[in-house]
Amino acid sequence: MTAFAAADSMAAVLQQAVAGDEVAFARIVAAYHGDMLRVAYGICGEQSLAQDAVQAAWLIAWRKLRTVRQPDRLRSWLVAVAANEARHVVQRRGRRRLVELALEPPDIGSPDPADEIRRVDLVNALQRLKPDERSLIALRYGADLHSDEIGPLLGLTASGVRARLARLMTKLRKELGDA
Repeated sequence: MTAFAAADSMAAVLQQAVAGDEVAFARIVAAYHGDMLRVAYGICGEQSLAQDAVQAAWLIAWRKLRTVRQPDRLRSWLVAVAANEARHVVQRRGRRRLVELALEPPDIGSPDPADEIRRVDLVNALQRLKPDERSLIALRYGADLHSDEIGPLLGLTASGVRARLARLMTKLRKELGDA
């Protein structure tokens, strides 16, 4: 199936869902749930919180699906709804968590323990960012949206998105000692 056929197909599914077809809505959920969960996890940093945020996002999506004017932007709209809900979850929670390492004896042929330390450092550095900053990173790198897709979702220009991302990446590199 070509990209155009897939887009036309999803536009038809969207119309059916707007008309109240629950099976059509289930197809939308199946198509985009993973993207939404990935972005929410990037913002929340915990699987259970991300799942709660995405669940709340789906309820909002069901109620507001008829407001989607451009069917080709359905994915970015859904991801933005999930990002907003994830930010709300983080703000309500009000505290940050640290990732701890489980100390187990290394297996022969196991990956380099330094890789796990770098991953934990990155997770902790991301947790120190504001929810809006994590949201921007999650939309770009978690959902693989481009700046021209993110901009309208956040009320920014595409160049504004790129500038903020560049500042955030510089900040993260500096904190991680990679600058």
